[in-house]
Amino acid sequence: MKSIDLWNQLISEGHEIVEDRIYPVRDIYINKELVNRVTYPCRVKFLEKKNNKVTIELEYNKLYYSRFNKGVVTVNLVDVACGACGANYAKDLESFWKNFDETLELCHKALLCRYERLKGTVSDVAPILWQHGAIARLKKGETIDKLLTGGYSTISLGYAGLWECVVELIGKDLLTEEGQNLGLEIMRYMNKKCDDWNKELYLGFGIYGTPLESTTYKFAKCLQKRWGEIPGVTDKNYITNSYHVHVEKPIDPFEKLRVESIFQRLSSGGAISYIESANLEDNLEAVLTVIKYIYDNIMYAELNIKSDYCQECGWDREILIVEDESGKLVWECPNCGNRDQSKMNVARRTCGYIGTQYFNQGRTAEIKDRYVHMDCHECGC
Repeated sequence: MKSIDLWNQLISEGHEIVEDRIYPVRDIYINKELVNRVTYPCRVKFLEKKNNKVTIELEYNKLYYSRFNKGVVTVNLVDVACGACGANYAKDLESFWKNFDETLELCHKALLCRYERLKGTVSDVAPILWQHGAIARLKKGETIDKLLTGGYSTISLGYAGLWECVVELIGKDLLTEEGQNLGLEIMRYMNKKCDDWNKELYLGFGIYGTPLESTTYKFAKCLQKRWGEIPGVTDKNYITNSYHVHVEKPIDPFEKLRVESIFQRLSSGGAISYIESANLEDNLEAVLTVIKYIYDNIMYAELNIKSDYCQECGWDREILIVEDESGKLVWECPNCGNRDQSKMNVARRTCGYIGTQYFNQGRTAEIKDRYVHMDCHECGC
């Protein structure tokens, strides 16, 4: 197949996928077990499957225009684990589950507060969203209350730091059998809680792999203040996103996707995995191989590439992160030494979103530490 034909095919199929995700349909027929759900990029809600057809049950109508999320409250799993281990860090799993219950109930109360705050909101506050079809087609003056329950909208229990949580509890990570089993048990436990909450009041509770675009730094500093610097747990200015393999871990892209796909299936309120990639414009076959693997093995994943430009010298390759004289992490053009952020363009995927170079110190450290999964490591390129 010629490259232009392949390109056209990818564009055509990609366009269809985008249409399916953005514009709602009345009935969705699913042939592939991996995607037996309605997707909304990184926030996903598993739906009931009947006779190979997915439907959304609404009290007033089965026809819907879109869906929305009512908000998220995130549990810092690392903090729960550190609290369970006590001052001497004795590995006490029984204490962990007790602490976890208390923390999850606090999250539940916070999410109910968000629901109560939304009740009574009239469609007039945002006509495009509520009246003209972006989210719904309500009448003027009508409240959004009937959209808050019954499956039309979701509400998210976020989670972060599963990697460090497991390391703190048992001294093993998610790449080991014991660590993976404990990680999956924690994920299932959160799902069970969401199921129980939905039985009490069906708000569409689901666990959500919080991207932590900037909160990773806040969580990390709070952990260090509360528990000190624990090697492999709280010694970074960031914590690992959701169920991800730690960013420093040398691992090939296929194994990373394989491991994370196991956890992603349990992230019923939303998830995203990613692969860090070098510049592979001369090796598109490698890119397509990974994309095919993603399609066949994981619900939602992406390739991260660098997109940089120095306005001082025209450098259009990777702009690096270095420490300045005070120990602060800054961006520096390796060609001319420019450190003026107003005179460079840097784009990186923080996790879910692509951001510019104005990241906080925690997220910048995490980006600097990322292992490049798709690169010529053997030859040193």
